[in-house]
Amino acid sequence: MDPVIFLIQCLNAVQYGLLLFLVASGLTLIFGIMGIINLAHGSFYMIGAYMAFALGPLVEQYVGGGFVTTLLACVILSAILGYFLEWAFYSYLYHRDHLQQVLMTYGLILVFEELRSIIIDNDVHGVDTPSWLSGAISLGDIMTYPTYRIFISVVCLVVAGLLYWLLTHTRLGMMIRAGASNRDMINSLGIDINRLFRIVFALGVALAAFAGAIAAPVSSVYPGMGHSILIICFVVVVIGGIGSIKGAFVAAMLIGFVDTFGQVLFPQAAGVLVYVMMAAILLFKPEGLFKQG
Repeated sequence: MDPVIFLIQCLNAVQYGLLLFLVASGLTLIFGIMGIINLAHGSFYMIGAYMAFALGPLVEQYVGGGFVTTLLACVILSAILGYFLEWAFYSYLYHRDHLQQVLMTYGLILVFEELRSIIIDNDVHGVDTPSWLSGAISLGDIMTYPTYRIFISVVCLVVAGLLYWLLTHTRLGMMIRAGASNRDMINSLGIDINRLFRIVFALGVALAAFAGAIAAPVSSVYPGMGHSILIICFVVVVIGGIGSIKGAFVAAMLIGFVDTFGQVLFPQAAGVLVYVMMAAILLFKPEGLFKQG
């Protein structure tokens, strides 16, 4: 393989892995820490992408600030949506069995898809890349790499660092980790565990929606776009270790490289390579690469 092409594929793998981590980290919080099998998590990714498409012109017209302001609006609105959904629906699932969790969250997928069809439509839409990120970086004499993809990787790294700092070096992170280990004990210490989990859920929804919004210019916006990302996110959580943010990061990067280079080197088998890797890892480490911290 040509060195320049190899470098481009490495950049693609890193960008895909970091974006995948951004979505999967929200699922790690909801599934790994709160114990909810949330099949609607992919829908939050879709909602973020559609927000970027629908809110972009409105934000630019009435608020100003362009793409960055649109991303901020998507994060705020999705966090509010997550807070409401946890209060209205998910708070009743903590002591229910997994079948009821699956049925309710699958029902939410149908609701979100129908609302998307009514409010927007069933067409495929595109989100324009910001003009200040529409260029490309030269790699060699004739090869270039889009600046916006570099921007996605940098932003995802920053968000990953902030999330790690939040969970490991703040009082809120300490309460979240303690609540995941012993919900009743945290409640007895005077901490409102219900409000705490509501915040965690809102954070998980905001992460997924932010990933969808920032990926919209390169992946387009289309019906059902959350389905495929949901499956691969569960693979990330299982490989990394349920509840482990560090494990989700490592697993997402592994999947990014396996999937990207698999499509280049073994295109006919690319669709199963990730699942073969998952089976091989779980064969030797049934709990995933890292245990819940």
